[in-house]
Amino acid sequence: MDRLDAMRLFVRVAERGNFSAIAQEMGVARSVVTRQIAALEAHLQAKLLARSTRRLSLTSAGAAYLEKCRLILNLVESAESDIAGEQPMLRGAIRMSVPLSFGVRHLAPLLLEFAVLYPEVSLNVDYSEQRSNLFEEGIDLAVRIASRLDPGDVARRIGTSRLCVVAAPDYLARHGTPEHPADLIHHECLGYTGTPNPLLWEFIIDGRPKGFPIRGRLLASNGDVLLQAATAGFGLTCAPAFVCADALRSGTVTEILTGYAIAPLGIHVLLPGNRLVPQRVRALMNFLAERLGQDPPWNI
Repeated sequence: MDRLDAMRLFVRVAERGNFSAIAQEMGVARSVVTRQIAALEAHLQAKLLARSTRRLSLTSAGAAYLEKCRLILNLVESAESDIAGEQPMLRGAIRMSVPLSFGVRHLAPLLLEFAVLYPEVSLNVDYSEQRSNLFEEGIDLAVRIASRLDPGDVARRIGTSRLCVVAAPDYLARHGTPEHPADLIHHECLGYTGTPNPLLWEFIIDGRPKGFPIRGRLLASNGDVLLQAATAGFGLTCAPAFVCADALRSGTVTEILTGYAIAPLGIHVLLPGNRLVPQRVRALMNFLAERLGQDPPWNI
């Protein structure tokens, strides 16, 4: 095995944390993979992976070598793409993490379209509301939706979505319609636990953000769950337009407090810091930005 192939194998094993999974993907025995990694460690005279009964983990030397391998392999890919011309044949794997509701509703069809455009690129998609540690988990990019990002995040905004306070007409008929955000405390509200404080909804008052307390018996980490509860008349929810647009169009929920602005959500692609971005990942970012940035389907 030449040096670059050894690096590629090590990156795959380090990212998956499992010899058997990589061996199955390669169609070889597990012992073949372990011998090749052992040979690489012998060549480097350093232990790269700590073996345990549950999972492989990187040693300090392995973590440093992994970052260098990614840098070198990305440079090789970039050089080959430059030689290939303006429209190179992209290939390789992209590991990505996306939010569940947004991913299923809006990203899944786009990823299938991207896969047709680039048949040599494979996609490994984790649908999760959890924030990934991109470096440790070997994720190439993560789609994250937030009004504010953390300091130090390496990100590109690819779209936006406004937030809407909605309720079923039946709920409003039974309990009345709030006229001001301060009235929310007197209503049953359905809070999203993906925010720092799910019992505080923020509106723009006199040009500044101001939080208003809410109360409610149902909190959830998924916007579709909260929308279903609101549609069933359980209370009010503050939902992204990409979740509630169809329900608003059909009339199953009604938007309220429309005279009070809420800071829009940014739809971002997060990248691991201090790492060159492979051309296939850049192509996916550009593709998503083109599809989601101009006139997204949730605009109402």
